[in-house]
Amino acid sequence: MEFPRSAGVLLHPTSLPSDYCIGELGSEAFNFVDSLEKSGVSLWQILPLGPTGYGNSPYAALSAFAGNPFLISLEKLHNDSYLSDEDLKSYPGSDPGKVDFNLVTNWKVPLLEKAAKNFLKKSSVSSKKDFKSFCKNNSEWLNDFTLFVTIKEHYDRKAQKENAPDSRWNYYWDKKIILKQKKAESEWIQKYQDQIEIKKILQYFFFTQWNNLKKYANSKGISIIGDIPIYVAACSSDLWSNRKMFHVDKDGHQTVVAGVPPDYFSETGQLWGNPIYKWKKHEEDGFSWWISRIQGMLKMVDIVRIDHFIGLEAYWEVPADAPTAQTGKWVKAPGRKMFETLKEKLGDLPIIAEDLGVLTKDVEALRDDFDFPGMKILQFAFTFDNNGVQDSKNMFLPFNYSSNTVVYTGTHDNDTTRGWYNSISEREKDLVRRYFARSDNDIVWDLIREALSSVSSYAIIPMQDILDKDTECRMNTPSTLKEENWSWRMSKEDMERLVTSRLNGMVKLYGR
Repeated sequence: MEFPRSAGVLLHPTSLPSDYCIGELGSEAFNFVDSLEKSGVSLWQILPLGPTGYGNSPYAALSAFAGNPFLISLEKLHNDSYLSDEDLKSYPGSDPGKVDFNLVTNWKVPLLEKAAKNFLKKSSVSSKKDFKSFCKNNSEWLNDFTLFVTIKEHYDRKAQKENAPDSRWNYYWDKKIILKQKKAESEWIQKYQDQIEIKKILQYFFFTQWNNLKKYANSKGISIIGDIPIYVAACSSDLWSNRKMFHVDKDGHQTVVAGVPPDYFSETGQLWGNPIYKWKKHEEDGFSWWISRIQGMLKMVDIVRIDHFIGLEAYWEVPADAPTAQTGKWVKAPGRKMFETLKEKLGDLPIIAEDLGVLTKDVEALRDDFDFPGMKILQFAFTFDNNGVQDSKNMFLPFNYSSNTVVYTGTHDNDTTRGWYNSISEREKDLVRRYFARSDNDIVWDLIREALSSVSSYAIIPMQDILDKDTECRMNTPSTLKEENWSWRMSKEDMERLVTSRLNGMVKLYGR
């Protein structure tokens, strides 16, 4: 499908300012939409919205279909009378520039559960009816997800008391529930039905608030670019409830895991550890799981970025016991058949292909045959060839772009542009300065200008670059479990700087 020339900002909702320990789907999210509109921007790109687990990564969600309760607005729950003034006044405070995930878990989640209980007591007849309708319409994933999370919480507490070294569901849980035996499931549902109901209400809260935000963004001319990881997490209801679709043994243990070979981000590659799909099973089933996944995502967002798109043509398969991703091998995937099926069932597919990494002719053909725009990263553009001169064939240099691309100064996995420039060698800095025929005083906005002026249909700028932030504000360092990962937040003053920045003028100047 056609992607009109547009500009956007990359900012995950967790990074929004708020009065509490994490960005939320409340008034500041709506204010951000207003700021985007005033800046002349028509795209808001986010990271995956699923419920995060260990490491807080949006790319390792407990479900490919559920929403992240951490994002639920306490302000809106208070407005709906599900939380009191005293509840919100109990906030102990934290650094407004960082997400405090410990406080989210230990302070916010109990408040969310309290609000859910109050929903059962206080909600109107129409709200209860709407909730029942939500549960019915989403039962395909909601029932398994809420049961899985309830069981997981039980065994996590048990493992903590026993100092168990490994509390993973497919190693530590009772064998009957690992195998998802019907009788065992029924016993858990009967025993923990109240907790399960609370988790369903939290999903209802999330989707109600998110849908209202999306509707508002669309009314302001803002389209939302969502993000889905190609793989599900090993610790997910998806693997637990659909194991026949993955390479696992009879006990649910993975036999092979996903990763990527050495690339721009890591010299040893990235050992993700995600379950590998049994693609033959997916083909036999008419790709029904993928149809549900993409269809569900397109209800939440306007455009879908598929992370690690190359894995749908061929994927990097690593033995489950390998210490790094270097010993993996390429295995073909039926991406073409899948997209043909998706197009037949869903029509035009507004998909962006995250095609970074080993870009083969087959990957390019898969991307181009379906008219999916690929990605260009300006931070990767300034390299030297084997003769020590500028590599003019570097595909990330703007004069090598086609229009059917999406250009970024950097992504969530890159350093900020200021941090990147400060970290490169003097020789590389000299190349960057000569390319722009400028000094390095304004290098961040030089890259932003280059992105916006390029032929790429979409130009997306991370919020940190608009604010000229340094390395301490980068969103993620791949292949690490740093406490700083996924924690950056902007301030309310930063949001005002978005409106007063040079972005609006450049968007107009370059026809976006």
